[in-house]
Amino acid sequence: MRQRHSRAGAVIHEPWPLTERPGFLIRRLHQIHAALFQQACGQFEVTPLQYSLLSALAARKTADQTTLAADIALDRTTTTGALKRLEARNLVERPINAADRRARLCRLTRSGAALLAKIEGAARAAHEATLQGLSDRERAQLIAMMQRIVDRNANRDTSAPLLE
Repeated sequence: MRQRHSRAGAVIHEPWPLTERPGFLIRRLHQIHAALFQQACGQFEVTPLQYSLLSALAARKTADQTTLAADIALDRTTTTGALKRLEARNLVERPINAADRRARLCRLTRSGAALLAKIEGAARAAHEATLQGLSDRERAQLIAMMQRIVDRNANRDTSAPLLE
């Protein structure tokens, strides 16, 4: 229930349907997108998180795990676990950084780059399906608004702002 104040200052509780709550809608949209991604990309056995890591590595060529965690706005522990799973499938390499033996420099393997090339079309189709029914202008507006919300809230936790 939402509340407002009457002219006399009394608290008035108003109904607040789930379908008007940003958090509920964002979570529901994430569920929908995850299902569409699984439907389009399931054959590749890559999660949306792993796809994000592969994409970030393709853009950077080489990066330490902390940088990758910031790129995809996740904590280092979750990122490291996902990278280890990708490494076990020979999709990424994580050699120890010679300049800083505490860090690992990550990069795509040939197999990882090949898989990313194969999955790209299906992943884009999942993103398109998520936005189905919106005009090009509405899509651009939605993306811009989501970026603005993320950027304005980026410092509330350890997550990084969106890459430009």
